[in-house]
Amino acid sequence: MTIADIADAPRHFLYRPGLLTPDDAKRLTSQTLHGCDDGELYLQYSVSESFSFDDGRLKNASYDNQAGFGLRGLSGEATAFAHASEISADAIRRAGETLQLLDPQKGNHPSSPLHTNRHLYTEANPLTLKPFAEKVALCQKIDAAARARDPHVCQVSVGLSASWSVIEIVRPDGFVAQDIRPLVRLNISVVVEKNGRRESGFHGFGGRYLYDPLFEESAWQKGIDMALASALVNLEAIPAPAGEMPVVLGPGWPGVLLHEAVGHGLEGDFNRKGSSVFSGRIGEKVASEGVTVIDDGSIPNRRGSLSIDDEGTPTSRTVLIENGILKSYMQDRLNARLMGMKPTGNGRRESYVHAPIPRMTNTFMAAGQDDPAEIMSRVKKGIFAKNFGGGQVDITSGKFVFSCTEAYMIENGRIAAPIKGATLIGDGPTVLNKIAAIGNDLALDEGVGICGKGGQSVPAGVGQPTLLVEGLTVGGTANE
Repeated sequence: MTIADIADAPRHFLYRPGLLTPDDAKRLTSQTLHGCDDGELYLQYSVSESFSFDDGRLKNASYDNQAGFGLRGLSGEATAFAHASEISADAIRRAGETLQLLDPQKGNHPSSPLHTNRHLYTEANPLTLKPFAEKVALCQKIDAAARARDPHVCQVSVGLSASWSVIEIVRPDGFVAQDIRPLVRLNISVVVEKNGRRESGFHGFGGRYLYDPLFEESAWQKGIDMALASALVNLEAIPAPAGEMPVVLGPGWPGVLLHEAVGHGLEGDFNRKGSSVFSGRIGEKVASEGVTVIDDGSIPNRRGSLSIDDEGTPTSRTVLIENGILKSYMQDRLNARLMGMKPTGNGRRESYVHAPIPRMTNTFMAAGQDDPAEIMSRVKKGIFAKNFGGGQVDITSGKFVFSCTEAYMIENGRIAAPIKGATLIGDGPTVLNKIAAIGNDLALDEGVGICGKGGQSVPAGVGQPTLLVEGLTVGGTANE
């Protein structure tokens, strides 16, 4: 095998003699998408595995592989899409019959994406580089270490997972782009018990790299410490108060509130349809001075990063809000074309079974100038929300309800008693305008985010510095 053959080896999962060749793919894409405004053939091969270690033993070990294609044609606002789990010329030809339902093209063909040689992550397959026994042994070591850490620990759950995906995008004009995407993740959950009361804590981390960083003892020991500390704090937590009060949001993962309550409202499809509170407001002030929100899919090795999006467009650093002024939306090719804007590399899909839609990658608020301790000192009485769990958001209005998994009272500028049962209630646009201080401690999350939209789930990243929000409605149980 030549050096060129070795470099080209991952394509062997997509192209097989007698079924489909690269020339077949180009020819069929040109034929089936003739007369469409835009579209592509999306080929994918992926493998994944997961280990679940619970109650001191391996509960589940799974392995899956799949391959298939999605063929999409666009005419005006209309989309025709077909997919199959068989990568062959015959299957693509049959799928192309679906596209005959489209009316002839409505406008000019948009240009293909720019080619890029950028690689934001390794092309190696994490699943093959660690033996099965070592993966199970890691889960066992974490379980034993967590149980030995504190006598109050009564249950430990460990989750280890990885995936590897080879994709190729073929356009009717002959444009071809490839990407090879690794993804790994480690989750640690600890339950503690004291005087009949049980509480839990969680920590997870991962990204687009190999298993090695997860196997480093310092990394998983830190994960145990973080999960255990959260659980022990919650053992001492008192019922949360209710009412409107100042809220300090911690750095890092609390950026999930920004992602849900603001980020989705800045995606192109909602704004083209006029269903977002940010529709038609580019150039207007939508947030407090100093607030800058960015979506950046080009950060190396991050969970939400992609060398190219699922339409072949290189990902980029897109400034959405700059110093309080709305500057841009996140765009895929369809919505960018219809809005007269440029694609931003945000066309994403869960797999070949799905058509791409505009989605976030790594979305975060930029750091400010304020010292986090000084921010805290401004609050006479309020809440410090250090970590979040689940939440519900109405994308059209930005209204949200988020539950805090770790939170504290703030009294006279200092962190006081931990609280339990706190929920934050509000809406994204209002929160953006109530931000009174922005810390200099920007942090991105540890790499566990999953974003859902339109029935599709994709990995995503969030982040923010410490923030002071002047007033949020806190739902609590202290007065019940």
